[in-house]
Order: sequence, then structure tokens, then C-alpha cells
Amino acid sequence: MSTTHFTSTIMIRVIVFALSHNIVFGNDQPTFVTAGCRDDITLHCTFLQNCQNYTSITWYKEGKCLYVVLLMAVYWCTEALPLAVTAMLPVCLFPTMGILPSKKVCVQYFLETNFLFLSGLVMASAIEEWGLHRRVALKVLKIVGVKPAWLILGMMITSSFLSMWLSNTATTAMMLPIANAILESLFGNVETLKENCKDKSDPEGDSQVKMHVLHFEKQMLATEDRPDWTDRSEQKNLEEARREAQYQMKVWKGFLICIPYSASIGGTATLTGTAPNLILVGQLKSYFPECDLINFGSWFVFAFPLMLLFLILGWIWIAFLYGGLNTRLCISKHDEREATEAKATAVIDEDYKKLGPIKFAEVSIAFFFILFAVLLFTRDPKFITGWSTFFNKGYVSDAVTGVIIISILFFFPSQRPSLHWWFDSRASNTPYVPLLSWRKAQECVPWNIILLLGGGFAMAKGCEESGLAVWIGKHLQPLTQVPPSVAVILITAFIACFTEIASNMATIIIFLPVIAELAIHVKVNPLYFMIPATTGCSYAFMLPVSTPPNSIAFASGHLMVKDMVKTGFVMNILGILCVSLAMNTWGLHMFNLHTYPDWARPLNASSASVATYTIATMNMTG
Repeated sequence: MSTTHFTSTIMIRVIVFALSHNIVFGNDQPTFVTAGCRDDITLHCTFLQNCQNYTSITWYKEGKCLYVVLLMAVYWCTEALPLAVTAMLPVCLFPTMGILPSKKVCVQYFLETNFLFLSGLVMASAIEEWGLHRRVALKVLKIVGVKPAWLILGMMITSSFLSMWLSNTATTAMMLPIANAILESLFGNVETLKENCKDKSDPEGDSQVKMHVLHFEKQMLATEDRPDWTDRSEQKNLEEARREAQYQMKVWKGFLICIPYSASIGGTATLTGTAPNLILVGQLKSYFPECDLINFGSWFVFAFPLMLLFLILGWIWIAFLYGGLNTRLCISKHDEREATEAKATAVIDEDYKKLGPIKFAEVSIAFFFILFAVLLFTRDPKFITGWSTFFNKGYVSDAVTGVIIISILFFFPSQRPSLHWWFDSRASNTPYVPLLSWRKAQECVPWNIILLLGGGFAMAKGCEESGLAVWIGKHLQPLTQVPPSVAVILITAFIACFTEIASNMATIIIFLPVIAELAIHVKVNPLYFMIPATTGCSYAFMLPVSTPPNSIAFASGHLMVKDMVKTGFVMNILGILCVSLAMNTWGLHMFNLHTYPDWARPLNASSASVATYTIATMNMTG
């Protein structure tokens, strides 16, 4: 409550300050009429009177929309209100403040992009219901083996693949218990391991006062009772055991930290993998209705190689930092190493056997999952003709495909139906249980994310209709001097840093309209700036609070903040460089980023007409 009161007070004071100063716009430069400008106050007042119509037409609505945007941004960053409640503020504020009518605001909360996201969530809940994701994870770990480096790679591949279809949070929550079970079979209990990492040659229980008294007695006993080489040998063994325990603890941390990182990376490979990807699609349709370059297939072709590249580089960095690529293995002695590896392999095999033989429901879910992915990929992949050409142009979208597939899950049987009753009505039949019930889907689907998506689309619509986006774009002229390739790096770095302290959805909702206007004013293909921003907001690796997967891994109690900062800083740099490489190589040719597209010109033309109308009005009234 105190945070809400604090943030509300800040916003009210900002508005009061703005209303207490007369802001005049002439030649795109704001002039503040304050008490200190008494010499030419008459001139300013005359100019204000002449420009009254202009101010009421443009700046008045833009200012009110800016207030709503800033208010939502503060609430999202501070979480003074639940994120979903903040996302519904446009429904209250836009109509009452005269920015947008309610019929234009409310429809933004369930666009076709929301249906695509909903279909992905329902498919994920069906996979989790029948445990198919756990079977896939254990099978991958059986294949890669239990060597530290390869096991880290196996964890990252499995987490990233599952995160392409499941939520990043669900993937991390599922993979961490599997990782802990394998690690305990390799290294034993983690508390014992932590105890062995301590330096036992200097116990903390001995006080400094007693040390100088006992020092001579210990030397005499050591000299009389045993030779020096025995003492040195024991001390050497203790030191080796301590170093070995520290090395094993490092590997343990590497296992834990690679799971949330790979889940965040994997979510960028598909449109349904993470919400910011769908926000990009929704805002593209709002700002540039003629742009049809981004769909499930084209995004996958662009983002999947980027994900693989980043995943490999991230694996090399994590394995190097945490000892997985060390030439020695986790245990120095060959026999002991083989014994522990055999034990870890046995744990994986035992967990896999507990799943039992593959069930009819798992086979059915796997079939529909593959069909879901193939249909989305082949609908309109751009580089070949898709199956959507069999229907009226523009009628069938990715949302239609997703809803068709998930609808089947609610009536398809989860057990193999018996055909005996077709020939004998008295024959017993298996009970009918569908693959997914509506109650289960209702429990698993995070409806607050649907509202967050809608709030982002409503905010973007308000910025577009009020002219706020154009006004912000015109004040970004200094950035026109920056080369576009450098701007891509700066945008990705800024978004990646900002999303460390704010949710990725809030980040992309706030900045994507601004970035779109920036691209228009510097005459660069908007996708050249918007795609890196969208991808970069998923690269939050440095803090436990950055993403829910980071928080889950940190809550295990085995990681420290400095571990995440040290690892995540380099991961952020690697991600920024990978995005820049992708945008300037295969992305450049896939989306024709080297040319300014025709679908971006209508918005630019309307912006120019608004500016022309403004100047003409000022000239006539002046």
C-alpha cells in the first residue's frame, strides 16, 4: 500500500508540475514559459493564444497518453499493483481521459495473437499432464552420458528444447529436481560437500588466545609420537580433498545455473516460446498492418539458428567457468570416477524405468504436438509456398491452426479404444477419458499473461491513435547520427540491461513503440530495430529477480548473487553479439532489412502529413 501511495504521489506531482508550466511547441523545440522569462512573457502569451487550437488537437491528447504510459511503467517496474491489474488500466483510463473509446481498447485484450499464445499454453498443459516432457528429458540425459561437460550440454539442450514449447518457469521447475538427483549420485550430499570445501587445517572453534599456548605442545607431540612425513602426508591429503570438494561444488553450481539460462535462450526460438515474441507480432499488426513477414515459420527459421549459436557459446562459457571443460574429471582416481558415473547412470535409468512403458496418451500427445509444430511452420514459411494458399488469402492465421489442434485434445481419448463393441454390443469398452479436460487447462493456463499481452497491445494502440509515438520519434533525431549496425548493438544492450530490473513483458511493451518510431525517422527497416529489442529482452541473466527461472534456481540455496552476476555478465555480452551477427547476416536477407519497405511508408506518410498540418496551422494563426 505504501508503494502504491508513493508512486501515485510521484505521478501526481509530475502532472501538477507540467500543468503549472505553459509548454509551447514551435519548430519542434519546446519553450517553457516560467516566472523567470518576464521580459518576453507577453510574446509567449500571445503565441499561446494563437496556438490554442493546435495544442488542443495534438499535445493535449499526447500528454494524457504519456501520463498513462508513465503510470503503467512505474507500476510495472515497482509492482505496486499486480502486473495483470496494471495491464487493465487502459480500459479505465483511455476512455475516461478521452484518448480512445472503450470499443477500441477492449478488443485489444483478445486479438488473434492472444489465441496463438493460448493454444501454446494449452498444448503445454497437455504435455505436462501426461509426463511426456519428463520422458524426453531423461531420454536425452541417457544419450549424452554423465561426464560433466556433456551432462551440462544435455541439461541445456533439454531445457532449451522444452522451453520452446513450455513456459520457461515450468521447464526450470521440472529440470532442477532431475539435476539435483543426478548431482547427488555423482558427488553425494550437498551439505557434506560444502563442509568438505572448508579449510579444516585451521578450525574456527580454536580461539586466538589459545593458539599461541598450544602451538609448542602440538609441535612437541608431533615430533615425539610420529614422523614429520606422516603429518605432511595427512595435510596434503586434506588439502587435496578440499580442492576436490571445491571443484565438485563448482560443477554443481554450473549444473544449476545452466538450466534457467538455457530455458530463457530456448524460449526465443518460437513465437509461442515467450510472450515478448507475440507482443512483437501484435504490435507489428497494429503499427504496420501490411507487414506479414513475421509468422511462426519465418520466426523459427531466423531465431532457431540464433538460439543454437547462443546455446553453444553459453555452454562453452559455463562449462569453462565451472570446471566442466577441465582436463581432469570430478574425481581423481579412475576407479572411483567410474563408480560414481555408473551410480549416476543408474539413477537416470531408474527414473526412466519408473515411467513405465510409453502410454497411448503419450504417443497421442507426441503426435499432436508434432502436428502442431509442423502445421505452424508450414502455413506460410515465406521461402516456400505454404498450405494456407488452399484457403482465402489472409483468412487462415497461426491462431486458427493452434486452436484447431488444441480443440482435438479435449475429445480425443487418452486410452486406446476397444473395437470389440463394434461387433458385440455386450463387450466391455475402455472408459472414455479425453487427453485434456477443461478443468486441467483452466488450472494450468496463466491467465494473467493473457491480460498482460492485452495491456501491451492496448498501450500500443493508444500511443498510435493519440500521436504520442510520432511525438517521441521526432525527439529521437540525435540518434539518426548513429550507424544502424551500432544502433542494433546499443538497443539490444539497453533492453537486456533494463529487463534485469523489470519484467521482459513490461520492458518490450514500453519500448517497442518508441523503437518503431525511431526506425521510421532514421529511414531504417523497423524490423532491423524491433527484432533485436524483442530478443534482447529475454536475455536477463545477471540477477535472481530478473526472471522467474533465475529465482527458482537461486532459491535452491546453492547459488550466490555473485555467481549469477559473474556468469550472466558474459552471457549478456555473448547474447548481444549473437543478435548483432544474426541481424547482419541471415536476418538481413530473410527480411530484406537492407531496404526501407513499402509497408512502413503509410505510417511515415501519415506522420509527415501531421507535421505539415501542424506547421500550416501555426502559420495561418500566426
